[in-house]
Amino acid sequence: MEINQYLSEYLDWNNSFKTLDKAYDAGLFVLIIGPKGTGKTSLVRDFAKRKNANLESINFSLRTRESHLIGTKTLTNGTVSFDEGLLIKSMREGSMLYLDEINSAEADVLLRLDEALDDRRQIVLKESTGEVVQAKDSWFVIATINPLTHSGTKELPPQLLSRFPVRISLEYPPENVELEIVKKYISGQHDSELNQGIKLANTLRQAAAVEELFYAPSLRETIAFGKLLDKNVPAKDAAMIVFGNVYTQWGNIEYQKVSDIITSMFGR
Repeated sequence: MEINQYLSEYLDWNNSFKTLDKAYDAGLFVLIIGPKGTGKTSLVRDFAKRKNANLESINFSLRTRESHLIGTKTLTNGTVSFDEGLLIKSMREGSMLYLDEINSAEADVLLRLDEALDDRRQIVLKESTGEVVQAKDSWFVIATINPLTHSGTKELPPQLLSRFPVRISLEYPPENVELEIVKKYISGQHDSELNQGIKLANTLRQAAAVEELFYAPSLRETIAFGKLLDKNVPAKDAAMIVFGNVYTQWGNIEYQKVSDIITSMFGR
């Protein structure tokens, strides 16, 4: 649930902290699975705060390279040195490492991760001195993945998946919980309109789940809807701005379907 700021305290509606605590105590790495905008990043950040742990984060994409993880050689004043990447730094420090959207990474990147994440918790710096870097005992890794229906994602190799034996499924929260989350970001009293907006978001999510629509709105959108209400934007206009207009990128038919849903819920 990342927007311009994140909640000072994650609303743990499905007891994720309890699972993370058990995994942390047992030294077992964790995989959090869920769609975009369900609070995966907020959960990880708040867990790190609770553990008073230094959190290193890597956000994966098709542009992520091994050098981002391992490091690169640099030339400064005629001297060649090696600037270590976040993976190596976190292993040396024994910090908490957050691998965000790991199933967006390329195969060669995942291969180096697999080397570090196996039971030995070590990696060979073949890009530098050949040193074997051994992770400190306190090293703890949490990864997140988006469902394969999301653009740019791919199935994790089984051997890498097995490195994360503790799995948490994080879906969109129940409507009453989503209302509580959204109200943490706004100042006005708009419960009736917020409930309508959340019901609309869930209607669109359900339609996207069965491939009737191309896009499922996240918690970011319901929060944005609430913020527009705070700025005295009428509820239907806010719904069109936040939930409706995005569907124009898939053509008029898709947009009209959503527009009709909004009109049926908010009136003309």
